Amino acid sequence: MSALDQLAIRFLFASAGCLAAGLAVWGAAWLARRALPALNTQRSTWLLGQAAIAATFLLLLAPPAQQAPMHPVFEVDVSAAAASLPAALAPTGVDAGVADSIAGQRSWLAWLAWAWVSIYASGLAWMLIRLWHGQRIVGRLLRCGAPQDHSAHPAVIEVDAPIPPMLVGPFKPRLLLPRGLRDIDPLQRELIVAHELMHWRRGDLWWLTLGATLQALCWFNPAMRLLRDKLTWAQELGCDRDVLRGRPPLERRAYAAALVAQLRMQHQVVHGALAFGGVSPDTLAARVELIRAPGPARHAAWARGVGLAILALAFGGNLALQPALAWSSHPTKLDCTLMIDAASGARLVEQGDCAVRATPASTFNIAVSLVGYDAGILVDAHTPALPFKAGYTDWLPAWRATTDPTSWIRNSTVWYAQQVTSRLGLEGLQSYMGRFDYGNQDLSGGVADAWIGSSLQISAQEQAAFLRKVVNRELGLSPHAYDMTATLLRLPTLSNGWDVYAKTGTAVLEQPAGAQGPSRSYGWFVGWASKEGRTIVFARLILDRQHPERAAGPLLKEAFLRELPSRLDVL
Repeated sequence: MSALDQLAIRFLFASAGCLAAGLAVWGAAWLARRALPALNTQRSTWLLGQAAIAATFLLLLAPPAQQAPMHPVFEVDVSAAAASLPAALAPTGVDAGVADSIAGQRSWLAWLAWAWVSIYASGLAWMLIRLWHGQRIVGRLLRCGAPQDHSAHPAVIEVDAPIPPMLVGPFKPRLLLPRGLRDIDPLQRELIVAHELMHWRRGDLWWLTLGATLQALCWFNPAMRLLRDKLTWAQELGCDRDVLRGRPPLERRAYAAALVAQLRMQHQVVHGALAFGGVSPDTLAARVELIRAPGPARHAAWARGVGLAILALAFGGNLALQPALAWSSHPTKLDCTLMIDAASGARLVEQGDCAVRATPASTFNIAVSLVGYDAGILVDAHTPALPFKAGYTDWLPAWRATTDPTSWIRNSTVWYAQQVTSRLGLEGLQSYMGRFDYGNQDLSGGVADAWIGSSLQISAQEQAAFLRKVVNRELGLSPHAYDMTATLLRLPTLSNGWDVYAKTGTAVLEQPAGAQGPSRSYGWFVGWASKEGRTIVFARLILDRQHPERAAGPLLKEAFLRELPSRLDVL
């Protein structure tokens, strides 16, 4: 599966999470509105509701953290010392060409994800076209109108068209008035204009623009449309309240009559534009009723506080779910296979998500070997032989003995690698990591522990790129460092004559707090195979349920070596 397929699938799951967040936010706001009707007039509640849903969408869409917490697992890879492969590792006759063809096919989930990406792009384009069309109509009305008062701000333009009064903007706000407005009662005309100007004073155009942007981003979410409608409703009610504050009953009645007159006068409403204007027949009765009998002002403060508290809880719940969502959205079985021609760099096989970074674990010993021999800390296959000392990591019996480079690589003896890196020092090791371009090059975990489930991370793609430089001797090291590292990594020759040089690595992935189910572990097997002047670099990485008896690295090694001869024969 390609990186683009992975991105499309992540987009699909982010969209599903956005829908779930919309249901939660709208449900909470609906219940609160029923208990406290004054919430209808609080524009901040509805805009923040949109923002909470959009933020959830973007959080889920963001690339997952590639640096996952892990516990190291150390394996004794005794099979590397065998004179020949056991019978169980003999080629099984797997048709690697057929297997590659099947694995290379796009999964049904990827097809579904790409279908949704196409639908989303079409919907987003429709939203933008609708906005462009509305703005275009408004632009035409402004161009054909006549300016009324050059000193007014915002500018007032009169147009001979059957439209409602409109405040358009937001960057250059202007008040667009129909000429027919002259024919109604002057007090009603004054109140209608005051209403539109109140939108400008309150900054409602910016609220409208932000709400429209959020709705366009998540156009597929019905909750976004509902929340934006409530935002518009709250803005209209807020303007009604502010215009009528302190006015006598006579003017309140005139204001209600003005709304009715405006509804009769308007014959065309511009949809999709960033503008306020028009009276909706569906809400006219409710607005008139609120004008005649406004609710107690003290309820507004309560409504604002309750609305913000509800949205904070809803959004906090979405954030709290992110670790669980991230864990559940992580593939239950990450299985990457990458094989590259060392000479040309051509990718011969690429299956799975090979861009995910993980701790290098014991595969980092390849880099340590190169560094150790180049710096003169290591001499040959059996020198230096370092005695075990109290205080060294001794989790395995094989580590509690004098160790030389050969037994170090065979047993993945942690303390031996730590002795090499400690003698080199952090500055020296960091210099080599920069020269190698090794993964994220992050040694903040310590010169003795960065690669053991800590800060240093590397992907299969980066492993293969590093090993290709090793094979081609492009790291600027001494020939002795390349030769001795190859000697330590050499495995028994395959049945079809290919020489294999490789290393395993294993680390258990730490589950988030509260996660259920068995733990899973990363298994690495990386290296290269050579025959008759041709070299193919490979990197295998799996994330699967931890095997109860064996570490993931050696198990992966056995499985890969079984199929490697048939794979190489078709490459």
